[in-house]
Amino acid sequence: MRRTNIITTAIAFILLLSGISFGYAKNDQDCSKCHTLSNDQAKNILDDLVPNIKVLHVVQAQITGMWEVGADIGGKKAIIYLDYSKKYIISPATGGNIVELKTKANLTMDSFQKINKVDVSKIPLKDALVMGDRNAKHKVIVFDDPD
Repeated sequence: MRRTNIITTAIAFILLLSGISFGYAKNDQDCSKCHTLSNDQAKNILDDLVPNIKVLHVVQAQITGMWEVGADIGGKKAIIYLDYSKKYIISPATGGNIVELKTKANLTMDSFQKINKVDVSKIPLKDALVMGDRNAKHKVIVFDDPD
C-alpha cells in the first residue's frame, strides 16, 4: 500500500514536470477557443457606458484575456479594450484607466488616490497663517510659493 502511494506520487510529479498536465500543447493556450464576443454583444455591453456606440469590429487584443473593440462614437473612431469577464474596459477615452462597467468606477484613479493620500495631520502648521478657529473640525490648507 505504501509503495503504491509512493509510486503514484512520483508519477504525478513527473507528469507535472513534463508539461503533460497542461490542457494545451507546449503551454500555448488559445483563449479565443473558449471566449467569444460578437459585435452585437460588445454593443450591448458598452451601450450603457457609451450610448449610441457603433461597434466596427471585435478582435483578440494583443494582451491575453482582452478583446479590442473598434467603435464609432458620434462620428469619432475609438479603440476600447474589454476583458474576457466583460466587467472592465481600458480606453483612451478613460485616459487609459481601468473602468468597471457595472459601477462605472475608475479603478485606476481609486488606486492612484490611495497611494497618494496625504495625512494632513502631519503638515506642520507652526508658521502657518491661520484664518478662523485653529481648532475647527474642518480645515482648508492652501499652499503657495512666494517666488
